[in-house]
Amino acid sequence: MSAQIIQKNGKAEFAVIPIEEYNRLLSMAEDFDDLVAYDKAIAELQSGEDEAIPAEIVARLVAGDEHPLKVWREFRGMTQTGLADQAGVSQGQVALIEGGKRQGTVDVLKGLARVLNVDLDDLV
Repeated sequence: MSAQIIQKNGKAEFAVIPIEEYNRLLSMAEDFDDLVAYDKAIAELQSGEDEAIPAEIVARLVAGDEHPLKVWREFRGMTQTGLADQAGVSQGQVALIEGGKRQGTVDVLKGLARVLNVDLDDLV
């Protein structure tokens, strides 16, 4: 690597390098950042801090044809009654929310999100 050192008051202040070298170093730094992010994601998956969501579940959520509550409930393998019992609400409330006939209060949605182990934002 060839670099021109610019000094100020006898101390190295700047290093000027050819643009090709700068671009190569920048690419290497970006690759390193990607590797760090990958390692962090893998560690979170292995520790259970995060989970992998199957593509078909993501596709259902993104499509928006179904209420997210239904998609997450089915992904977790729960019935409306089972979810309702654990969240302390009625099965009818769950059905109305999933069917888009009711929005559900923040407290109800928080309880459902807790049972489903998702963020409240994932249900709205």
